[in-house]
Amino acid sequence: MADTKSTTDKLLEHHGRTFCDELGIHIDRNTPSVLFRWLVASILFSSRISAANATKAARALSDAGLTTADKMASASWQDRVDILGANGYKRFDESYSRHLGEAAETLRDTYDGDLRKLRDAADKDPDEMRRRLKAFKGLGDTGVDIFYREAQAAWPELYPFADKKALQAAEKLDLPKTAKGLSGRVSKADFPRLVAALVRTDLEKDYEAVTAD
Repeated sequence: MADTKSTTDKLLEHHGRTFCDELGIHIDRNTPSVLFRWLVASILFSSRISAANATKAARALSDAGLTTADKMASASWQDRVDILGANGYKRFDESYSRHLGEAAETLRDTYDGDLRKLRDAADKDPDEMRRRLKAFKGLGDTGVDIFYREAQAAWPELYPFADKKALQAAEKLDLPKTAKGLSGRVSKADFPRLVAALVRTDLEKDYEAVTAD
């Protein structure tokens, strides 16, 4: 194994692009639309579909203008089915059309379409936020973990956060096995990039690229 510093550098070099960056979601702006788009992506990423297809579907939904809870809820079930089916969700298009529609309705009706109001209602407590987020159709603990991975750039009370997939990859690379330990290897601004890089390394089984001399 390479030493931890060079491994961290190589992770950021090879895979240090957050999923929000890939989707053009400026999560640090902390606006209702960007938070909603990341919520939608988190629901899709937590499904039994490849990350590539989830990315493709999330981008297509945004390109179709479904970038707020109101717009997603107002779209027809068939419109959502058509978008999902054409972008990698053919087997799950009907169920995920329902999930996204119902999640958008819950967000619109309970929090006026604004996840910042959910955060405030939870007094910025990560456990209470998790409980409230899991009320959205299609979002379980895995989906909340995905959401937290990059929402920590906007919601500092989540920092440092790394999910099981990232920590498993860290262990394989002889890096610290806790989020707190990993956070000591990079700046706070780069931490979401490091977590994303660990997840991408595991998804792509690309461990050799970050351990080679």
